[in-house]
Amino acid sequence: MLGRSKHWLLGIAGGVLLALMTNYNSLLAKHTSSVFGSWVAHGIGAVAALLLVLVTARAFGAGGGERKEKRAKAPFWVYLGGIPGAFTVMLAAIAVNSSLELSGTIALMLVGQVLFGIVSDYFGLFGTPRRRLVLADFFVVLSVLTGSALIIFGGA
Repeated sequence: MLGRSKHWLLGIAGGVLLALMTNYNSLLAKHTSSVFGSWVAHGIGAVAALLLVLVTARAFGAGGGERKEKRAKAPFWVYLGGIPGAFTVMLAAIAVNSSLELSGTIALMLVGQVLFGIVSDYFGLFGTPRRRLVLADFFVVLSVLTGSALIIFGGA
């Protein structure tokens, strides 16, 4: 049970960090431009990722010692993950500074993630196993869309 709750907490922490990132990037874009905000976000992210790699390599070993497994070569498209990330930062920075604000932007980002996840599962994109759509999938999309509409049009 503890292992599962750890994953839930990490997921929630990721959502909190996504909201903070979107907010800070939009503030930077408001004072400069969305492209500059994206460059800064990805530059800082690259430095942070490098530091994490160096710290974990030092803490857990560089991977060279006893275990020298032959690793499969990654397909070329896995290196393109930064492209959607850059567009996410830019589009979020633009949308947060609109009438949607932060909560509406994050709600619509969730809609996009759910819809793309369902499409990806159905077609087996990126090496994922194919899965048939079930009625529950439509209820999930309807629930997320309804919640997003309430957030955006509810007007608090």
